[in-house]
Amino acid sequence: MNRRDFLESLALAAAAGLPIAARDANAADGALYDIPRFGNVSLLHMTDCHAQLLPVHFREPNVNLGIGAAAGHPPHLVGEALLGAFGVKPGSGEAHAFTFLDFEKAAQTFGRLGGFAHLATLVKRLKASRPGTLLLDGGDTWQGSATALWTKGQDMVDAARILGVDIMTGHWEFTLGQERVKQVVENDFKGRIEFLAQNVHTADFGDPVFKPYTLREINGVAVGIVGQAFPYTPIANPRYFVSEWTFGIKEAELQKQVDEVRAKGAKVVILLSHNGMDVDLKLASRVTGIDVILGGHTHDAVPQPVAVKNPGATTLVTNAGSNGKFLALLDLDVADGRLRGWKYRLLPVFSNLLPADRETAAHVAKVRAPFEAKLAEKLATTEGLLYRRGNFNGTVDQLILDALMAVKDAPIAFSPGFRWGTTLLPGQAITTEHVMDWSAITYPYVTVSEITGEMIKTILEDVCDNLFNRDPYYQQGGDMVRVGGLTYTCTPGETIGKRIADMRLGGKPIEAGRTYKVAGWAPVAEGARGEPIWDCVTAYLRDRKTIAPPKLNLPKLVGVDGNPGIA
Repeated sequence: MNRRDFLESLALAAAAGLPIAARDANAADGALYDIPRFGNVSLLHMTDCHAQLLPVHFREPNVNLGIGAAAGHPPHLVGEALLGAFGVKPGSGEAHAFTFLDFEKAAQTFGRLGGFAHLATLVKRLKASRPGTLLLDGGDTWQGSATALWTKGQDMVDAARILGVDIMTGHWEFTLGQERVKQVVENDFKGRIEFLAQNVHTADFGDPVFKPYTLREINGVAVGIVGQAFPYTPIANPRYFVSEWTFGIKEAELQKQVDEVRAKGAKVVILLSHNGMDVDLKLASRVTGIDVILGGHTHDAVPQPVAVKNPGATTLVTNAGSNGKFLALLDLDVADGRLRGWKYRLLPVFSNLLPADRETAAHVAKVRAPFEAKLAEKLATTEGLLYRRGNFNGTVDQLILDALMAVKDAPIAFSPGFRWGTTLLPGQAITTEHVMDWSAITYPYVTVSEITGEMIKTILEDVCDNLFNRDPYYQQGGDMVRVGGLTYTCTPGETIGKRIADMRLGGKPIEAGRTYKVAGWAPVAEGARGEPIWDCVTAYLRDRKTIAPPKLNLPKLVGVDGNPGIA
């Protein structure tokens, strides 16, 4: 950071009302963005911003368990274990960005992260120092906020164009429906942004729906970029949104596309992936010819790539966090027709250090203007930290569970293990915007069902297997379904059917043949209808006005002592 930028960052911090200690801490971390150019090919990568146009607080998980061979390895490291593994200085801005440690105090010190206007400034700065740089978006961009839901993603489509995204793949975009995705790709993106997905085909004849790859020349180097959309879209989300398309990992097809782009002259091949990091790690060991996987979906903020050996060579696997908090910079040195060296940084986007880009800020203000009064409506005040991430529960989901049980008079509630949703600090007002940040999906319906004890166990076992199956290809990347009212024991290292035990309600064992009233939301079945979850939560908040720190309902875990994925 030069003297002018240094002084500018201090001025911004002062204008924001930050204390002197916070200004000093942020200024010290300003050197994050002073990165000497390396090599001759540069790529920027963002993923899973979930439509967060403004800077946010987002707490990283204190539970991200790896089981079997994944235990103790990235991305399954949290807190101090993550800092130690990657040499991140405790108490630094990077430590705050990458971990949950001392979150409330650190959030006051370092401020919010992300925001498209601040991200745009960093993108422009890095592109200016690296001619030919491409910006890649890993998807989950058009969903996750009120404005994205209410504009059918148009606010984010336009923001991506202004930001200068060159190439994109997707996942939650598909929950807007296949026709809406095609409309954007064929019109808004035409001639501007390439949407790549080698693993999406028509259900009737198996024709490709999107371009599988692109071949770009960067400073005289032919670079192949292959797109991989979320392979489990029709399972994790409603099938009816993409009824005419098939998805999947499609490993053999991927190998074919990599070989084809190599045959056309690519000296470097990048996979822009929305598989999730565990899936990408396995994929990298089996598919040859990929130099780097720029990954997303699982929201893992991993400071450095993991090198995976395969029969061909070595593939670097990355994952670039979520909610607009990070921008990855990949510098490659390509010579003599091959990759000779690389450098990688996953850069936290500190909004207090990066002045807002005027054009992007104007766009954000414009798209929010019609909804500003509704977004700002105060519903209650939180006395505790409200966050979502963690394998088994978070205070945001506990709040949703409490609302479901209270409003629907149900002794048991389920809430999906979504990994998106912003964090609120103690004393903050809970607004309509925050509730929508936690719930803005196109299938938000609240359900109330009579379910047998046997089926409850089946549901818990099935979701738990999705999270902890030792074969990553059977993992879909979310967290465990959040459970209200019911207590249970979980042994993550067991196999399906043996992980869930000692289910109780009010201290009494759940009976297999008995039915129980269960409230939930976000049903994937076609034809499901009901009150949107945000109405339920809003009613609950308005009734209470002040929300005490929610008491987390967590399972008793067995067999995870010493696992660095839990703190």
